[in-house]
Amino acid sequence: MEVANRHGHTCLMISCYKGHKEIAKFLLERGADVNRKSVKGNTALHDCAESGSLDIMKMLLKCNARMERDGYGMTPLLAASVTGHTNIVEYLVHQPRSARKERIDALELLGATFVDKKRDLLGAMRYWRRAMELRQPGDRAGALVKPPPGSPVPAYEYAREVTTIEELEALITDPDEMRMQALLVRERILGPSHPDTSYYIRYRGAVYADSGNFERCISLWKYALDMQQSNLDPLSPMTASSFLSFAELFSFVLQDRAKGTLATRVTFQDLMGVLSKSVREVERAVAQRDSHPEAPQFSKALSIILHLIYLLEKLDCTPEQEHQKKQSIYHLLKLNPRARNGYTPLHMAVDKDTTAVGRYPVGQFPSLAVAGLLLDCGADVDSRDSDNNTPLHIAAVNGCPEIMIMLVHAGAHFDATNAQRKTAYQLLDERCTGRHALHPLNYVTLQCLAARAIERHGLPYKGLISEEMEAFIELH
Repeated sequence: MEVANRHGHTCLMISCYKGHKEIAKFLLERGADVNRKSVKGNTALHDCAESGSLDIMKMLLKCNARMERDGYGMTPLLAASVTGHTNIVEYLVHQPRSARKERIDALELLGATFVDKKRDLLGAMRYWRRAMELRQPGDRAGALVKPPPGSPVPAYEYAREVTTIEELEALITDPDEMRMQALLVRERILGPSHPDTSYYIRYRGAVYADSGNFERCISLWKYALDMQQSNLDPLSPMTASSFLSFAELFSFVLQDRAKGTLATRVTFQDLMGVLSKSVREVERAVAQRDSHPEAPQFSKALSIILHLIYLLEKLDCTPEQEHQKKQSIYHLLKLNPRARNGYTPLHMAVDKDTTAVGRYPVGQFPSLAVAGLLLDCGADVDSRDSDNNTPLHIAAVNGCPEIMIMLVHAGAHFDATNAQRKTAYQLLDERCTGRHALHPLNYVTLQCLAARAIERHGLPYKGLISEEMEAFIELH
């Protein structure tokens, strides 16, 4: 029996993917299963197509390897088209086992790859022309027309796929139109669930951003994000990457506009739309029963959401917009998502580690503004993390007396202790400016002193007093 790793990849698959011809030959001579599938449904032929090794592919076909479809419905021919291995594509399109429609799809997809990956518009035209000629042979009765177009996509500037040779030839005068054709072709052939579809939409948006066309970038990224949320698992790495890209782009535009070096504006609706979708993503994840509330992906998602809130706080809002923003944050807090160490969004808002969310700076934490907004929306000021720290403890560790004062005024229990029996004041650095404003005499009540005395002397109280009083003593 062949050994496979946790992804179901056999030694033969790995040697095909890495292009190790001699190892593949050795395994084939000893009867390796050429048609075994991995967890995602790909075979050795798929791995070979992605690596571009024609010699290994010929060996596999001689051993009766079948042209199967993987979990995304991709054949080895289409896989070679996506990766741009023309040698594999040219070999397979001339094989008798290759159906005409599959050859057409492969050539059209290869053209899209030449546009976006190889940046070769003339090369793309050659493959698209060959595909068009295959669609429309001399006998018009045998024509394979493209499927009827769906609703025009605003992000693609309402572009439509060309259907005739004449329309195709006219594309060469408009490079931007060719790029939209590549996106249309890829979405039609691969479908919205294939990762490459949304990836290249995002890539095209990034190219527009690099040239200063931020409006076009935002439009394409929104379309890609909608596609990801409709087809990928909640909090997938690709979706998280999209949210982070939005946060970094918005931060860049806001900073440069503040300096007066950029005319582009980020509107409230731009930011609010992405924030709402990010909260929806957390909601989708919470709704999955197998999603642990402290799963690592929650930390990333919540960090990005807090950064989006940080940026929103920099925009002037109408009363209606302020209400809309608070509604979304209130909805997030009702989900009670937890990040690393059992942190709530309020814990994260007062923690400096929340600042490091990606490669580029977005928001600065601890953030008085973000913490204040979370409190306005009903965040539990005395919530506990895995070490029994309240947000007040985290603010103290981060040396933020100003935020600590705000938390206390919002009802945080000043004398509450963590798992190490430390109060927040005890965790605050003695050299911290503003520490004097938090002197315990200003905040500790007689009730607190009594509770501490009960704890210190080990006096029995459980079952002898009300549950509310028991909970109060346990705080200390």
